[in-house]
Amino acid sequence: MITPQEATQRINEHLFSFPAEPVALENANGRILRESIRADRDFPPFDRVTMDGIAYDIHGLNPDQPTLIIEGTQLAGEPPKTLSAPTHCLEAMTGAVLPKGANTVTPYEDIDIQEQQGQKIAVLRIMPTREGQNVHPQGHDQPQGEELIPTGTRMNATQIAVAASVGKAQLSVTRPPNVAIVSTGDELVAVQEQPEPYQIRQSNNHALRAALEDMNIPSTFYHLPDSLEKTKQGLAQILEQHPVIVLSGGVSRGKKDYVPEALESLGVQKLFHKVKQRPGKPFWFGAKEDQNVVFALPGNPVSTFMCFHRYLKPWLEKSIGLTPNPPLLAALNDHVKFEPELTYFMQVKAYPNEEGHFVATPLEGHGSGDFANLLQCNGFLELPADRSHFIQGEVFPFIPFT
Repeated sequence: MITPQEATQRINEHLFSFPAEPVALENANGRILRESIRADRDFPPFDRVTMDGIAYDIHGLNPDQPTLIIEGTQLAGEPPKTLSAPTHCLEAMTGAVLPKGANTVTPYEDIDIQEQQGQKIAVLRIMPTREGQNVHPQGHDQPQGEELIPTGTRMNATQIAVAASVGKAQLSVTRPPNVAIVSTGDELVAVQEQPEPYQIRQSNNHALRAALEDMNIPSTFYHLPDSLEKTKQGLAQILEQHPVIVLSGGVSRGKKDYVPEALESLGVQKLFHKVKQRPGKPFWFGAKEDQNVVFALPGNPVSTFMCFHRYLKPWLEKSIGLTPNPPLLAALNDHVKFEPELTYFMQVKAYPNEEGHFVATPLEGHGSGDFANLLQCNGFLELPADRSHFIQGEVFPFIPFT
């Protein structure tokens, strides 16, 4: 057996680089960006009025008699107008370009508008404190040419808005692989079927599909019966059609666990089988040249779920070009004893406590078959194998699954 760290290293030695494809902006949400998005002009592109009011030259304002003649209105979306005199002003709306000759804006609530001798006059009740008040200067946020969104970013609503603002109607993003999800075993029946007393409904495949959908990665279901020949035949076809294969079950030492033998007979090189961990010890990983990688996960639901989030998900994120986030840590919220010399991926409920510290409360469940316990959890805390006692307050890596 190898350690989880050794397993991770071997998995990362077989990263894929999936190709890029162009997509319309409206279809880019959740996709991994494969180009750098830069400002095509200054942000903002002009001196922008930030409050409805009057725009004027502060240097033309007489503090002893703060009145200005209103000579018109500057609306948003109009070309900039020009003040005809430093003692004049223009009414200016939020989002409008600052009129030429103006450098300051006072909002309506700080002025009185009057009629004097047939002219509209603005009387300032509150004097401006500085030049440029209520003006968003051109280029203040980002200059033209500045990188706004780096490659490797997962696009979300904010980034979609920024890409739209620089005219990117089409984006280059990673083309995700269609992952094969393969369930195994005669004890499994489809969700819509009524199982016999000795059978159970398929669930691991649905959990894996949902987790992949969270990553915007499509998948295709397959099921293999407990037959060596049929397992070989099915896997041969699957290897031809999918670069990434994820199996659930059939990897232990049971009399009908044919997956490792079938894979190796088809030219898939075993890179490891069994990891010093609980749950998920029978985990098998292999590759066929540069064409396929195979994650053969243990069939117990908690084992499948843990191995996906600890090993497969990070591999996929790297292979689709996603810039990784810093690792998460959480403090243990109780004392824990675990005797076996295995890395223990303990089910926990992690949350910020009243002091703002991220803590993890153990929810150990009843073994790797107790997937209903996952309903109460939101991740795994990775406890090292070289100890058996873990003290409340100690900090360990946290692997979220929600």
